[in-house]
Amino acid sequence: MEGVKHAQIIDISLSPCISVWSIGDGAPEETEKRDDSQRSTLFVEKPQSGSVSVGKCGNITFIAKVEAKDLLRKPNVKWFKGKWMDLASKAGKHLQLKESFERHTKVSVLDNRQNFKRSLENKTFNFCFMQVEVKQQEEEPEVDVWELLKNANPSEYEKIAFQYGITDLRGMLKRLKRMRREVKKSAAFAKGLDPAYQVDKGGKVRFMVELADPTVELKWYKNGQEIRPSTKYIFEHKGNQRILFINNCTMTDDARYYVTAGDEKCSTELFVRDPPILVTKGLEDTNTYVGERVELSCEVSEDDANVKWFKNGVELTNEPKSRYRIKVEGKKHTLIIEEAAKNDSATYSVMTTGGQSEAKLSVDLRPLKISLALEDQTVRLGQEIHLKCEISENVQGKWYKNGQLVEASDRVKLYHKGRIHRFIIASAAVDDEGEYMFVPDSGSLRKICTISHFSDPPKLHLDGLGENNTVTVVAGSKLRLEIPITGEPTPKVMWSKGDKVYSGRIRAETYPDSSCLVIDTAEREDSGPFRITLKNEAGEDTALINIKVVDVPDPPQAPNVTEVGEDWCVMTWEPPANDGGSPILGYFIERKKKQSSRWMRLNFELCKETTFEPKKMIEGVAYEVRVFAVNAIGISKPSMPSKSFVPLAVTSPPTLLAVDGVTDTSVTMKWRPPDHIGAAGLDGYVVEYCFEGTDEWIVANPELTDKTRFTINGLPTGSKILVRVKAVNAAGESEPRYHPQPILVKEVVEPPKIRLPRHLKQTYTRRVGETVNLVIPFQGRPRAKVSWQKNGSPIDKNQINIRNTENDTIIFIRKAERSHSGEYDMKVEVENLVDKATIDIQIVDRPGPPEIVTIEDVWGENVNLSWKPPKDDGNAAITGYTIQKADKKSMEWFTVIEHYHRTSATINELVIGNEYYFRIFAENMCGLSEDATMTKESALIAKDGKVYKYPVYDDFDFSERPLFTQPLINTYAVAGYNATLNCSVRGNPKPKITWLKNKVIIMNDPRYRMFSNQGVCTLEIRKPSPYDGGTYSCRAVNELGEAEVDCKLEVKGKSFKSLQMHCLFEQTLHGRLVTRYI
Repeated sequence: MEGVKHAQIIDISLSPCISVWSIGDGAPEETEKRDDSQRSTLFVEKPQSGSVSVGKCGNITFIAKVEAKDLLRKPNVKWFKGKWMDLASKAGKHLQLKESFERHTKVSVLDNRQNFKRSLENKTFNFCFMQVEVKQQEEEPEVDVWELLKNANPSEYEKIAFQYGITDLRGMLKRLKRMRREVKKSAAFAKGLDPAYQVDKGGKVRFMVELADPTVELKWYKNGQEIRPSTKYIFEHKGNQRILFINNCTMTDDARYYVTAGDEKCSTELFVRDPPILVTKGLEDTNTYVGERVELSCEVSEDDANVKWFKNGVELTNEPKSRYRIKVEGKKHTLIIEEAAKNDSATYSVMTTGGQSEAKLSVDLRPLKISLALEDQTVRLGQEIHLKCEISENVQGKWYKNGQLVEASDRVKLYHKGRIHRFIIASAAVDDEGEYMFVPDSGSLRKICTISHFSDPPKLHLDGLGENNTVTVVAGSKLRLEIPITGEPTPKVMWSKGDKVYSGRIRAETYPDSSCLVIDTAEREDSGPFRITLKNEAGEDTALINIKVVDVPDPPQAPNVTEVGEDWCVMTWEPPANDGGSPILGYFIERKKKQSSRWMRLNFELCKETTFEPKKMIEGVAYEVRVFAVNAIGISKPSMPSKSFVPLAVTSPPTLLAVDGVTDTSVTMKWRPPDHIGAAGLDGYVVEYCFEGTDEWIVANPELTDKTRFTINGLPTGSKILVRVKAVNAAGESEPRYHPQPILVKEVVEPPKIRLPRHLKQTYTRRVGETVNLVIPFQGRPRAKVSWQKNGSPIDKNQINIRNTENDTIIFIRKAERSHSGEYDMKVEVENLVDKATIDIQIVDRPGPPEIVTIEDVWGENVNLSWKPPKDDGNAAITGYTIQKADKKSMEWFTVIEHYHRTSATINELVIGNEYYFRIFAENMCGLSEDATMTKESALIAKDGKVYKYPVYDDFDFSERPLFTQPLINTYAVAGYNATLNCSVRGNPKPKITWLKNKVIIMNDPRYRMFSNQGVCTLEIRKPSPYDGGTYSCRAVNELGEAEVDCKLEVKGKSFKSLQMHCLFEQTLHGRLVTRYI
């Protein structure tokens, strides 16, 4: 459609106090009729009329320039449309006014970013008009991004997303894929929702569906959440149409919506588009020089907006290796080039979703200047010629010699790096003398220098060497001996030692002003005189240089340990065979434990001698020592370790040496071990003796004895001897322990003496079944005779064991019985001398039950009982009685009195109306009697008043022979884990339970434990072995008969599987489950 033209008149007026621009509605002809003479000549450049199209691209800019030389201050400016509309009140999004003033040029600027821009120079009052023609263009149809994405190639998705301000491209593509699914025809919706809707941020969107049945209930949802009516969400009904309006759309409204009608659903996608990003301040053209930092900046309408930069239409990226760096500060975006190059000259543009801007960058070379000029040089023949020139810019250039161009070759090297140019000839020749010049490619600069030569006979300069030209070097290090030389041309250098000319490890390096003798790794064989010879055209020079190679000394031989003590030793060694060319200054000593690899330095000051005494070692631990030799060069390698040794100390002397017995031909000595033995332990003792009046000590035991008692035999009767004893270990013999007095070899009669222990001077009491083991020491020499009697009769050795020694006698009863009670008489005889002692042994047991218990009287709540002491007191005094009562109905027994000493008692606080039986246990030091005596009659606690006559009933016979209600079952057990056998039995009277294995009664075997509780009988076998397998039986017997059940028990070895099953069984019983085994 052809656009419609509109004309507007712009009126600009300017005065020292006020300037006016006005826009009015008038014909173009009216504007043209105005005479320029009516206006002042203040306007150097007047605003030009123009036309603009409606829309976002319809921006227009007006520029006016005014001379301001005669104005005293900056004028005030106003904009008018028509005659009276002040545009300052309309400033905003579509009209932006900006005013600036430069003091140097006195320029005032009024800027309308989108519509108007004006530059003024201040002077006198003035005004002007301009015409604005606005063309109405055809409105471009709104672009549907979804249609573009659905029809576009996937490679163009990112470009479309940037162009239309799409930020979540991946989410849109997922939703687009979901929208492409084929939609089935709906019976509930005559017309459904479109696949997608698009709205600008802040806009309004309308969803509409048409129902086939208007009575169906309809619900709207957003991302699965039901939408309720509000000011934002408005529902509307029109016939069969159901409409949802969403006002003021934000980015949170960008979601999936669906509407349900009954069981059917219709869905769509809503996409909220951000407003386009505008370029509020464009790029500006820039001119710069090579190497300078360049910044191109622009401003956009939103913070951190997505902006793309282009160079000649090619996009620039902000990669780490790129020369271009993009910096974003809020709305400001800057393209930075650190060091501009010539090829950076181009047109740079920036593009946003709502606009673009471009500018030209021009990079030129700076005017060339010389920073470092060439210098005249005088060089020797063979010396390097090095010319260097530095200019202000990085440009190419050419070198000339005597006006002739010089090209790079194998001999002539030309280098260019940055602003520096170099000319190098490694070895100068006579032909190289001349005039050299460098000329840059751009510019008329040039610089000249002159090269000249001279000659000189060779000469060695040995002033820096020591006496006799001697040089000392350490073996293993690198020697670099530099000898200064002179001569022109450069002389030829040759090094030699004898007839040998060296190369390789020993080599010569020659330089223009020096020669170096290099020995990479000096060895002792390199010592000796080296000859250096110089020759050139002018002459010859030679000299001898003595090289002395010194080294660390050789390691000493392995040291010898000559003496060992408790925590010390003495070691010696020989000096090393070779001192390395430098005198030995001393030695370092190290030690370590034999089983360790860690050596420890023992001296931090050099040991000048070849002996040393290490100390503070641990007794009993094996050690090794080694030695280092030290000279002025350093420390040698360690010597071989010594033979291992153990610091040991002899024990202290034995203690308490005394005579234990003397006969006519022998002496028996006894002693105690040493107080201090040490880590070496104790190997034994040596007993020595000598006759009185002599100094010859005779060893009584050729082999060591480990006992502390020894008899010296074969001695002449009547002689006197001195005795000493030494303790012996790996370190040697200890100091001897002497007997203080000479010992007469003659037997002495010692009368018998029984040393009865204190606890046997009273009655010795033991319980039945316990062990009796009594040791009674005695004295008597020689050959004491011991005899025993019980109650005046000889002891039966089949029941009581008697063992006699020289110093004591032992009476032993393995399992005491009451028949072993009595008085035991002991008699010790030595020749005609006798000593006697009596021991009273009492074997006690639990008492029997009391004799007849009678009810003497019953009154109120009380019953009086009496009884007789038991016939069998268990061979011990009766210490008390225990009385129990039982109600006739339940026959459950309760203790009412304990530890009662009399034979009659009154029982109180009985329950009226109950009938009671009573029983009594006797008690001694072994405990209660096994059985109790019960009253034959019962005691009725009658109520006061009328005596109730109880009906007489015949007693029910509860008697029953034993009967097993639960038999034994065959069982498998694991060796080493307890096993149990269980059964249940009933019977009246209570049957007696007996367990059997293979038809043999199990009695007094600690490996078996038997339990019986409420008729449940249990046999526990503790940690059975395969030999415990067999047939086990349980026998129940009472007055009416007996019953027996049996089962088989198989004991298996502790295999992993059986162990696992057993553990699982035990853990399950305890409420836990085994998860794994180790």
